[in-house]
Amino acid sequence: MRRLTLVLLCGAYLCLSLIVALSIWRNGGGWGAGTAALLGGLALGLSIHSLVERGLDKSSSEQLAALRDANRILIGQIERLDARVSEVVETLADDAVRRSEELSGEVHILEDLVQRMSERLDERMTAATPAHGRGGAPHPSGALLETVRAALTENRVDLYLQPVVSLPQRRTVFYESFSRLRDETGRVLMPAEYLAVAEPEGLVTTIDNLLLFRCVQIVRRLAKQDRKVGIFCNISTLSLADESFFPQFLEMLSANRDLAGALIFELGQAAFDARGSVEARNMGKLAELGFRFSLDKVVDLDLDLQDLARSDVKFLKIAAQPLLDELVEADDRLVLKSLPDLAAEDFCALTRRYGVEVIAEKVETERQVVDILELDIAYGQGHLFGEPRAIRDAVIAEADPPPELVRSTLRRRVAGRG
Repeated sequence: MRRLTLVLLCGAYLCLSLIVALSIWRNGGGWGAGTAALLGGLALGLSIHSLVERGLDKSSSEQLAALRDANRILIGQIERLDARVSEVVETLADDAVRRSEELSGEVHILEDLVQRMSERLDERMTAATPAHGRGGAPHPSGALLETVRAALTENRVDLYLQPVVSLPQRRTVFYESFSRLRDETGRVLMPAEYLAVAEPEGLVTTIDNLLLFRCVQIVRRLAKQDRKVGIFCNISTLSLADESFFPQFLEMLSANRDLAGALIFELGQAAFDARGSVEARNMGKLAELGFRFSLDKVVDLDLDLQDLARSDVKFLKIAAQPLLDELVEADDRLVLKSLPDLAAEDFCALTRRYGVEVIAEKVETERQVVDILELDIAYGQGHLFGEPRAIRDAVIAEADPPPELVRSTLRRRVAGRG
């Protein structure tokens, strides 16, 4: 391309010189003037050509230098991209290994829980076998235990969530979790129904532990969706003192301590007041990981707030109507019967000084909301704001270990053959 350009330029210079020379000769300039014009034109053309050629050389050199620079930049980008791809591949591989280890650990915990429940069920079923009615009909409690066994075998343990809202906005900021079992027809067994036989046999601890296990999974799933919502999960003092379950549970939470802000462990006021040194020490271990606590079923408002603060208790759940029934008028102001020296509207301000928020639970009417707001209570829970609802199957499916693996584990353990 460059050679063709130079040839065309030389031809143009020659033609231009001849035209000028012929014009001078024809106008009477003579052969000498024409020849001089021709030679001058050629000299001028060669000078211009030399300048153009140098310009082309310079342009080519600059283009070549620019191409070299671009090539170096491209090579650098490719090297950085290759390094980043390698880093991502290694990260994905490490994450896959970590998730595999977490899944293995969770299934191991699930196996232990179900195995211990299986042993309890077997003992109870053996004891219930002679207690048949006429015609060989099974004893009602034995039949219910068999229903519980079947529900566990088929992994029919559901997690229900009830909203806890901020007041007065009524925006959902927390959920409380509940466990429900289903029989083979899909009918939901309420706690009052199955706890009647589970409590005497010590099965409540294992059911609670299964709920804790499920809550951790669900909270982890919600965290992946970047949903900034906390979940209250009941934990019994028996679970805190369980030498077999608690160390495994603590290990699982240690691997998921990033969920500490979203998972709040809840126990009753009576259980909290009666906790022993082992339970208190294990609560401290959970607090060291950043997990918080809540007390529900609060009936005694004469609280040791310093003890609550030391124990990382951040929430108190008080039933709305009993709390409102505590209000009495004294010296032209409303006070609480159990705290007559404190104005009722100052109770929440006092608890907040110790980092404790009050939640009015079992709120059923709008009138209760009005009275609750006058007490400066910041949160509410109850059927007025939303009933407990089963968490979506899709969320559970993504949070749980593979269903077939769980079912096979449950069948093996509950059958006592694992």
